[in-house]
Amino acid sequence: MFDGNRSPDADMQYETSQIYVADVATSAIRELVTKAGEWGKPVVSPDGRTVAFTGYAPTGHSHTVGDMYVIPITGGASDMRKISGDFDRDPINMRWAADGTGLYFDADSGGARNIQFAAIVGGVKPVTTGRHMLTFDSVSKDGIAAGTAADLDHPQDVVKFSVRQPGQVTRLTDVNGDVLQGIQLAKVEEITYTSTGNAKVMGWIVKPPSFDASKKYPMILEIHGGPFGNYNVAFNYMFQNFAANGFVVLVTNPRGSTGYGSDFINGIDHNYPGPDYDDLMAGVDTVVGKGYVDTSRMYVSGCSGGGVLSSWVIGHTDRFAAAAVRCPVIDWLSMAGHTDIPLFTYSFFKKPFWEDPSDWLAHSSLMTVGR
Repeated sequence: MFDGNRSPDADMQYETSQIYVADVATSAIRELVTKAGEWGKPVVSPDGRTVAFTGYAPTGHSHTVGDMYVIPITGGASDMRKISGDFDRDPINMRWAADGTGLYFDADSGGARNIQFAAIVGGVKPVTTGRHMLTFDSVSKDGIAAGTAADLDHPQDVVKFSVRQPGQVTRLTDVNGDVLQGIQLAKVEEITYTSTGNAKVMGWIVKPPSFDASKKYPMILEIHGGPFGNYNVAFNYMFQNFAANGFVVLVTNPRGSTGYGSDFINGIDHNYPGPDYDDLMAGVDTVVGKGYVDTSRMYVSGCSGGGVLSSWVIGHTDRFAAAAVRCPVIDWLSMAGHTDIPLFTYSFFKKPFWEDPSDWLAHSSLMTVGR
């Protein structure tokens, strides 16, 4: 059982994959899911009769949240069923329950990751809750799960918990205990603020260990890549290092970030950079409004998708004293000509640039230089 794209022109098909069954005895390969779309992550039920998988039919969006489906291993488009209901988050690691009644999986939501259960008859319910990044990597027949966990104050460690009594998560390792012993860590404050269009945006302020709200601090706005990704409540060494050197650090999940549902993700659909810039500046305004930022020493940085936005930022405002624009796209036209992800690049725009380059130019920060 595997997913892939065996079409002769697969290289020219974006977000298109099927699920296949390979017969070990004969080497014959058949297509299990015949409906057009992006289908993947197949897992076979304990009795071998049913295949669960994730995916979606073509949407035309740059990013689409995947749903969970089941289909008999014998195939049949009419027997393909969605079981994730209105759960609007991407499933990550899927594992069947030993009795075949459904699947456990983990998913990012609101800057945290927890375990969910999708019943074979339909519907998703939470298994764990909490402000942590908890993964679901394996589960025994008696319901003991293993994974990793991290939070704002603790780096990743291996953990176990019972899916039947998930309230207690037991850490099995303490990989960084010796390194962090006696270290005073940064203080992290989670914030939610309002941006344009009444968008609710989540972020985190990382403060120096000896933070004093009566003082003024330089601030770094660090922008995540993707753009379809997110910052979260996992321990972050880089942010801790910045804070230890006296900086206030702002990290935020502007529109386009995952873990907040389809509408939030598609806030930048065919408009990137766009309202995500508004969200970043609203976050800066929120922190500046707290009174402890030296506005003459504000800095912006980001890589990849964060490089796109940090470049866009310095082309649209002079409020930052310096920028570290890392691995950016500043000109979408040149990006399309040499990138190894051309179809991903093209997905940001409604038309190819040779038909209408206006969107390509309007969203290239190079065009704002010298304004």
